[in-house]
Amino acid sequence: MDILGATLRICVDDLETAVPFYERLTGASALRFERGGVSVAAVGFFLLMSGPEAELEVLRKVSATIAVKDVDEAYTLLTELGARVVAGPLATPVGRNLIAVHPDGTVYEYVDRRG
Repeated sequence: MDILGATLRICVDDLETAVPFYERLTGASALRFERGGVSVAAVGFFLLMSGPEAELEVLRKVSATIAVKDVDEAYTLLTELGARVVAGPLATPVGRNLIAVHPDGTVYEYVDRRG
C-alpha cells in the first residue's frame, strides 16, 4: 500500500472565519464540499469541518486522514493486519474512502483520488 500523505482533521466553530487563516498559512486555496450535514474545507494538509455537534462528535474520533494510492489495496492490507474496517470503501466528492480501527484502537480515514 502506498501512503501518499496525511491530513490533519480540525473541527471549527466557524468555517468562514477559519478558512482565510489556513489559506494564508498554507498558501493554498480551500476546496469546499458538504458531507452529511457538515461543511468541509480542505486547505493544504488541513481538513476543516464545521456543522452540527452530533455529526462532529463522530468525526472527532478519527485521528487523521491518510491519502493512499488505492483504497481497495488499503482495505486488503488493513484487514490482513487485523484492522477492523467500520465504513467503506465509499465514494466521496473527491475520491473514495474507508474508516478503519487499527488493532491499537486508533481510528483513521483512508482516502484515494480514484472515482
